Amino acid sequence: MADNIIWTPQPRQIEFLCRPEYEALYGGAAGGGKSDALLAEALRQVHIPHYRAIIFRKTYPQLSELIDRSKELYSVAFPKAVYNATHHCWSFPSGAKIYFGAMQYAKDRTQYQGKRYDFIGFDELTHFLWEEYSYMFSRNRPGGEGTRVYIRATANPGGIGHGWVKQRFITAAEPMTPIVDTYTVYNPQGEAIRINKSRIFIPASVFDNQKLLSNDPEYLASLAMLPEAEKRALLYGDWDSFSGQVFTEWRDDPGHYRDRLWTHVIEPFKIPGDWLIYRGFDFGYAKPFSVGWYAVDRRGCIYRIAEYYGCTDTPNTGLKINPAEIAAEIKRIESENENLRGRTITGIADPSIFDRSRGESVADMMAASPNFLTWSGGDNTRIAGKMQYHYRFAFDKEGYPMFYCFNTCRHFIRTIPALVYDDNKVEDINTAQEDHIYDECRYVLMENPITAPKERGTLPCGDDPLEQREKKSNYSFFNI
Repeated sequence: MADNIIWTPQPRQIEFLCRPEYEALYGGAAGGGKSDALLAEALRQVHIPHYRAIIFRKTYPQLSELIDRSKELYSVAFPKAVYNATHHCWSFPSGAKIYFGAMQYAKDRTQYQGKRYDFIGFDELTHFLWEEYSYMFSRNRPGGEGTRVYIRATANPGGIGHGWVKQRFITAAEPMTPIVDTYTVYNPQGEAIRINKSRIFIPASVFDNQKLLSNDPEYLASLAMLPEAEKRALLYGDWDSFSGQVFTEWRDDPGHYRDRLWTHVIEPFKIPGDWLIYRGFDFGYAKPFSVGWYAVDRRGCIYRIAEYYGCTDTPNTGLKINPAEIAAEIKRIESENENLRGRTITGIADPSIFDRSRGESVADMMAASPNFLTWSGGDNTRIAGKMQYHYRFAFDKEGYPMFYCFNTCRHFIRTIPALVYDDNKVEDINTAQEDHIYDECRYVLMENPITAPKERGTLPCGDDPLEQREKKSNYSFFNI
C-alpha cells in the first residue's frame, strides 16, 4: 500500500490543510513546502463535477515550476486527468478543473471578470498588490451545491505586496491565531445581515520540512550564506528584513524607546520652544493623502512627532475628501496638539498642489477662508530625496541616528520599512506601493538636507530571530 503513496503532508503542512478559516497564509520562510501544500489543497474537491479552482503566480513564466510540479503529482494521483497547456488547465474525470493564472499588471485582474472559482490560491502572495488579491474575492463563489468556497496563499517576506500582506496576516495577530472581521450588509428591506470572515497565518520554515533536510542537509548552509537581509527573511521568516527592502537601516526597538539608542522609533516627549516645526503634505483623493509634523533640534536631527493619514481600512485607499476638509482638520490638530499649538509651522508640500491647469488648485482651496493654510513647494528630486533618508537613518558610532519617529506615528512605522525598489528604475522605490508618507516626508528632508555621514556605527548583534519568534508565539519549530 505504501508504494501507492505519492505525497504525504508533513506536520506543518497538515496544520495548513486542516484550517477552517476563509483565508489562510502559509509560509514566511524558504523551504517550508509551500507550493506542494497549495497544489495539494487545490485537489480537495476535484471529485465534484462543477468544482473550479485557480492558482496564481504573478507572471506566466513564474508558473512553470508550479505547473511542472503539478504534473508530477496530479498525473499520478489522477491518471485520467488531462493538462491543456494552451489554457493552463487540468481537467479531471469528474469534470472538475484546476486553472493556473497570472496577473502581471493590476489591470489584468479584469481578465477574470465574470469567472467563478470555488478555490483560489496565490503562490508568493507578496508579489501581488492588494487590489489584485482583493478583486478575486468577487470571483470566489460556487458554481453549484456541495463545494467549499475559500482562499489560500503562500508567501516569503519581500516583494511589492510585503506591506499589506504583513499588515493583514502577520501583525494583525499572533501566528496560528484566527482573525475574525464582521461585515454588515443591508438587504432590499433594509434589514441588517452580519457576516463573519476569518483569516489566519500558518508559519513554516525549512525546519518544518524534514524531507528537504534529509535529501539536502546542506540547504541550511545555503540559506545561511545569503546576505543578512535575505538570510533573516528566508531562513528565519523575519518580516522586518527582506530582499529588495529600500531602508535596511530602519530599526524599531521598543527596548530603546527611552534612551534612543539603535532605534528610529522613540517615545513622545515635549518639544522645546526654540525647535523649528515643519508640516509635510502629499495630496491624495482616491489614494491616501499624508500630513506629517516634524521638529528639528539644535543639531539638525529631525523628529516625526505627529501624523494625519487619509486612508481607509482598505490598504492604499483614500478617504476621498476635498482639500478644504483636509485643511480644516489640519488646523484642528494644530490647535489641540500640545507640541503644535501656538507654534510657527512651515508647510512643505508636493509642488503639484499648485497646478491650476484644471481649475482651482489644491493649494488655493486650502488657503481660502476659513482655513488660510499655506504651503511652499517642496523639492521633488527623487533620488536625492531617497538618499536623505539613508543619510538620516544611519547610526553614528554611539548608536544615534539623525531621524526619529514618535511611536504614535503608526502609519509611518508601517509603510516606510515595507518599501521596495522598482524593478526598472533600480535606484528608486516602486511607486505602485503605499508611498504617500514616504513622499510627504521626503519634501521635509529635502528642506533640511545633510551630507552623508563620515562614520557609521555597527548595530550590535541581537538575539536569533527564530528564538525571538518562539518566545513571542504559541508555536515551536521542529528541531533537526
